[in-house]
Amino acid sequence: MLVSCALLSGCGPEEPLRIGFIGGLSDRNSDVGQAGHSAVVLAVEQVNRAGGIRGRQVELIARDDAQNAATAEKSARELAAAKVEAVIGPFTSGVAAAAVPVLAKSDTLMISPTLTSMAFYGKDDNLVRINRTTRDNASDYARVLYGRGQHRIAVAYDVRNRTFTESWLAEFRQAFTAVGGTVAAEVPYESSPDVDFAGVVTAMLKGRPDGLFYISGAIDVARLAQQSRRLAPSLPIGASEWAATEQLIELGGRMVEGLIIVQNYDRDDDSARFREFREAYFRRFQKNPGYSSVSAYDAALVLFTALEKRAGDETVKAAVLKHGPYQGLQQQISFDATGDTPRKVFFTEIRDGRFVPLK
Repeated sequence: MLVSCALLSGCGPEEPLRIGFIGGLSDRNSDVGQAGHSAVVLAVEQVNRAGGIRGRQVELIARDDAQNAATAEKSARELAAAKVEAVIGPFTSGVAAAAVPVLAKSDTLMISPTLTSMAFYGKDDNLVRINRTTRDNASDYARVLYGRGQHRIAVAYDVRNRTFTESWLAEFRQAFTAVGGTVAAEVPYESSPDVDFAGVVTAMLKGRPDGLFYISGAIDVARLAQQSRRLAPSLPIGASEWAATEQLIELGGRMVEGLIIVQNYDRDDDSARFREFREAYFRRFQKNPGYSSVSAYDAALVLFTALEKRAGDETVKAAVLKHGPYQGLQQQISFDATGDTPRKVFFTEIRDGRFVPLK
């Protein structure tokens, strides 16, 4: 007697678990999103080779946000329509402000590898973050820079990602003033190929600073550093964590020598866990991983572990919050009730074309 396969278990492979990805894969500063995407691709390939999640293969559905709010909304709607279990991303705060509400309508969790803006802190919503906040980072920068003798700092910041940059600047201003420093100039600009970076630096110098600081992506920081070295070669320079990618040194060359910047992972870690990841990443993409690669891989580890342990009636968010802490590549990841987490960071100085830890 023939029995319909639909009535039997195990008649064929189960539907894959669909995971979404959203990040800036095109336009300026796409290095952050591209590196994050590569890390998630690697994580998906590895989990599938190991048998998947509860025997189901993982299918990655990636969408470009083009670092544009309207594009991000469209991409978020497409991921919701694809009924993904969760989304890894986005990578910039401006995009998150557009994408998070769209995916909230379908109760789809987003796990952001890199968001730091205070706009997303302490909120019981459909977003959890692998990174610390702008308040944490800006406060540490204020202490470190002041301790290195920079007491009047001029700041340039990119308003194209204003949700992040304005949050970062506000926290830095407060923290730097508290330790005795002065923000000598605040110069906004909107990132584009034809920005007059000489004019931006000239406006910074009107404040008579003893240090220059950029809250911008790697491409812009490289160009700002070039103009800073031309117009004020003796002034020390620094940049926020947004620019801490491999592209900064590739584009900036000797112009970014001496620049101070924080990393959210230890580049010199030689533990077996991190070495295996770094080598696997290089074999797959012929590039070294950067900070967004490490954070995105951590986000994938968190999500895959939570999906493996999730009870039948648990939402993905409930599973993520319940089943931690999680062992990331270098750090343990623990979420509070609203999906926020601490993260250790490492201050570096660019020396001889490398990110060298500050002593």
